[in-house]
Amino acid sequence: MMNRRKITLNQQPPVITHSPAETHQWGRQFAKSLVPGTVVALYGELGAGKTHLTQGICAAFNVTEPVTSPTFTLINEYQGDLPIYHFDCYRIHSTWELIDMGAEEYFEGEGICLVEWAERVADILPPDTQHIRLEYI
Repeated sequence: MMNRRKITLNQQPPVITHSPAETHQWGRQFAKSLVPGTVVALYGELGAGKTHLTQGICAAFNVTEPVTSPTFTLINEYQGDLPIYHFDCYRIHSTWELIDMGAEEYFEGEGICLVEWAERVADILPPDTQHIRLEYI
């Protein structure tokens, strides 16, 4: 089934979701573990559910505006209980592009940073970054 996804957080046993709604709900639950200054790296193919997961995290922090992937703007900022910075690095060709945008200041700030396509900027992610891999199964 194309809707089934395996979500792996760091080195923990994977979780299986069966729909975008379940992926969203897992994001809401995961958000309870996040504190100001957390950076979350999201990995997965196009359509794997990274944005659904992000929407769930944002919902848990009471973001009321639409949460969409910032593919062309590279970063969306959302205000909820905490500021949330949603990066999409799919179109990044060099880590320097993100550095020039001030990514390191975001990573060191008091908000939550969610980084899609994090493998493209792995060398600038903080050492305590949370890593989530989403896969079709």
